[in-house]
Amino acid sequence: MITELNEKNFDEKTAKGVKLVEFYTDWCGYCQRQNEILNDMNEISLFKVNGEKSPVVTTKFGVNVFPTFLLLKNGKEINRYTGLHSKYELMNILVRNMK
Repeated sequence: MITELNEKNFDEKTAKGVKLVEFYTDWCGYCQRQNEILNDMNEISLFKVNGEKSPVVTTKFGVNVFPTFLLLKNGKEINRYTGLHSKYELMNILVRNMK
C-alpha cells in the first residue's frame, strides 16, 4: 500500500517506527519506472512525497535528486538512497533496518 504524504501529514505519518519514503516528481522518467516497481510491492506500507507539491518537506530533507528514498526511524533520517531501485533492493533495505 502506498500512502501519499504532504506537508500536512508528513510528520504525523512518519513519527513512529521505520518508514521508507520516496521523493519523486511527475516529470521524472526514473520516478515513473520506480512507481511501477512500488505498485508491485503492495504487501508492505510505502510512502511517497511529490517533491514539487511539497517543497517544504523536500527542502527540509535537502532532497534535490529524484527519485530519492529516505529511510526514517521515528521521524529522523537514518539513511538515504538515490536513483532507481528494484523491489528486492527496497525489501532488503527495509529488512536490514527493521531490527
